[in-house]
Amino acid sequence: MFTRFSEAEKAVHFPPDRRMFIGLKPQVWLAILALLLVTVGAAWIQYLTLGLPEDPSASLPPVPAGGPAGFPYWLRLSHWVNFFFLVLIIRSGLSILMDHPRLYWNNGCLPGSEWIRFTPLKVPEDKIWTAKEDARYISPWIGLPGYRHSVGLARCWHFLTVPFFLLNGAVFITLLFTTNQWKRLVPASWHILPDAWRVFVHYATFHMPAEPNGFYHYNALQQLSYFAVVFLLAPLAMVSGMAMSPAIENRFHWIPRLFGNRQGARSVHFLVMLAYTGFILIHVAMVAATGLGRNMNHIVTGTDSASEPTGLWVGAAILLFTLFFGFAAHWLSWKRPRSLQRAEAFVNESLWRLSINRFKPRIYYKKKDISPKFWANGKIPGSSEWQALAANGFSDYKLKISGLVKNPVELPLSELKAMGKEQQITMHHCIQGWSGVAEWGGLPLKTLIDLVQPYPSVTTLVFYSFGEGLYGGTYYDTHTLDNCLKPASILAWEMNYRPLPELYGAPLRLRVENQLGYKMVKWIARIEFVDSHTTVGKGFGGKNEDDEYYDLIANS
Repeated sequence: MFTRFSEAEKAVHFPPDRRMFIGLKPQVWLAILALLLVTVGAAWIQYLTLGLPEDPSASLPPVPAGGPAGFPYWLRLSHWVNFFFLVLIIRSGLSILMDHPRLYWNNGCLPGSEWIRFTPLKVPEDKIWTAKEDARYISPWIGLPGYRHSVGLARCWHFLTVPFFLLNGAVFITLLFTTNQWKRLVPASWHILPDAWRVFVHYATFHMPAEPNGFYHYNALQQLSYFAVVFLLAPLAMVSGMAMSPAIENRFHWIPRLFGNRQGARSVHFLVMLAYTGFILIHVAMVAATGLGRNMNHIVTGTDSASEPTGLWVGAAILLFTLFFGFAAHWLSWKRPRSLQRAEAFVNESLWRLSINRFKPRIYYKKKDISPKFWANGKIPGSSEWQALAANGFSDYKLKISGLVKNPVELPLSELKAMGKEQQITMHHCIQGWSGVAEWGGLPLKTLIDLVQPYPSVTTLVFYSFGEGLYGGTYYDTHTLDNCLKPASILAWEMNYRPLPELYGAPLRLRVENQLGYKMVKWIARIEFVDSHTTVGKGFGGKNEDDEYYDLIANS
């Protein structure tokens, strides 16, 4: 695929180092080996010592009494819609993964503690290495939209698709249990487990078991596999995705704890993606190996014909459409990115405003939970104004608060500190995927808001930074007045019980704990109260929203 980038965009999206890499910890290799030994290895031992077990598929009746016969139109349609959405979800998910190409089982994301990484680079210890620098390139043939630092557009595709994927699943489950089609998937007896193992021994030792007519029923292993895809993988994908939301994690801490922690949920989310991918590949291979024409008629036309070519041709057309849409999605991503951003906002921001954005954060973490390493992001400001302020320890710094307020003020850091202090230990959720727990101390935004008295028309606070965006220009972001009034929303001058380091946003940085990290503006220069975010910058609510198509409301 070819996309015309400007020189600035090319430097970001198309770096010189585009090596692909997969690095697993030795313990993970051992776990994979152990899994193979207790499955494939055990199957071969049984085969070599006892011979092939009896094939339970051979004794299945041709047409089960009272069982489902054929595939109704809603099931066939749902099957292909599900396939189409899964392709989009997997490809966009891979692009999101590459923005922080490491997976962990710990909340702190300490470099070197990842169980798998997709970068050949190790984090250098002799210089500052930001999470932005750690991101990797992914080919647009694999990821959607691909390239490097395209997480904003990847999230547009991911979150545009997920609600419809879930809706399709909900319709499927409803119709499944209001017809007798549930009998095709849901096991009726625990005897299915030993039967599935016998079938697995045949497959694992390269012996094809008797193939039942899928128009009426599946063999035991097929039934268990389909049951797991519908009733295990789909819920795991949904709940692990929810567990990565800052709005949910900070309100319902027990959800990420289902997976150990937030990073455990991210790892499980990735493993679910692998399981879906593996299932699709094996499923397609078996459909082809056991009678392609007949199987395609089953799931396309709903007939049990082995000679009629209609199912094969229509199925091929669906696959070609999916492939064509991949090219169209690439074109949309780079030629109409703003339309994509607006569409995603229409769907998800509407949902989030009515649901998870209403959650009020709760403080769960203790001092013992503070991460030993907190990834840095963003470049320390190069402006002469900030450099001069930093040189004298910010003693001359004044926070300017203006806009639609009755009492605009300029407050030195000393005055801000005298107005009160709130401390909290919370988790930072970066849009790239990493997280970190830290203590923050500072002034509740509510105290400032009460001081300056915004006019009734105000809906939005704009936080301007001394720093710059990815493509240059003043970094800023906006928050709704409602979110700024929520618990744990503070202007922090302290991190981990020490003065806020320059690298992490001195003299002041923002904490609004139901939002992703890019909304937590660092190196704050001034605050402005406005009627709407549309009156600032390009009108999308922040520097990353303007230039990288991020979300205005960043709850997930």
